[in-house]
Amino acid sequence: MKDIEKVTVIGSGTMGRQIGIVAALAGFTTSIVDISEDALSAAKDELHRRMDRDVEKGRRTREDVDAAFARLSLTTNQAEAVADTDIVIEAAVEDIDIKRKVFAQLDEQSPKHAILATNSSNIVSSRLADATSRPEKVCNMHFFNPVLVMKACEVVGSDQTSQETLEAVENLAVAMGKDVIRVRKEIPGFVANRLLAAIRTEALKLYQDGYASFEDIDTAARSALRHPMGPFELMDLVGIDVAYLIRKAEYDQTGEEDSLPSPVLEKMYNSGNYGKKTGQGWYVYDEQGNKVRPSDV
Repeated sequence: MKDIEKVTVIGSGTMGRQIGIVAALAGFTTSIVDISEDALSAAKDELHRRMDRDVEKGRRTREDVDAAFARLSLTTNQAEAVADTDIVIEAAVEDIDIKRKVFAQLDEQSPKHAILATNSSNIVSSRLADATSRPEKVCNMHFFNPVLVMKACEVVGSDQTSQETLEAVENLAVAMGKDVIRVRKEIPGFVANRLLAAIRTEALKLYQDGYASFEDIDTAARSALRHPMGPFELMDLVGIDVAYLIRKAEYDQTGEEDSLPSPVLEKMYNSGNYGKKTGQGWYVYDEQGNKVRPSDV
């Protein structure tokens, strides 16, 4: 296993673009890959806006930001981007069939030494490893949203993942400024999201059964539990679609009825109101992403 020097991220959505810029800020040559030029353009614009704001507020220097963007490229050419990469971090949609297809492609296109990691918190890497010829180099490297702010990174291997791979991924996470949580055995949701899922499940039940409004449940989480935001605010930030698909993916793995999304979450998903990314979820947001008022749900 050579030292990691080049990082490739698959997917330029909320998670992928932030993983990419964090890697570039940490000094790694980084590529972000997406099938859509429009998606890449939106990612680039958003990252520049965010970095400019950080410079204005004194969080970063202009020199560090310019150097990071010099190390960062965005492309639709996956084969070219991964041809000399040392690790690929997949941050595509939470769909097992799509992920397996991507991993099979990456196995053919990337060097034999390259690690293939998934950012998924709910689809464990053992379900992707057999789509490749290198199961010992497949693992989960799970970041938290917003990646530019959140310090945690869960590193999880399957029974086939080598210790060398896990150590390399852990070292990369540390180099990217993250606090590593080494999960010893695979379990859907890992550690942090299972804790959050328990709170979210209870919050949805309290709301659905009419015990409290979602605004008051959020207030309870902030004021009584000292959480930085309530469970409904967090769903809007992460994406109601993501919360829904994670539950569906867990059900696909466990077959347990308790894993299914709650009826109210399914209703929100089917409405197409996914939170900040669409301008409306549990709350309504302005064009700058500021919360304006509770949604009429």
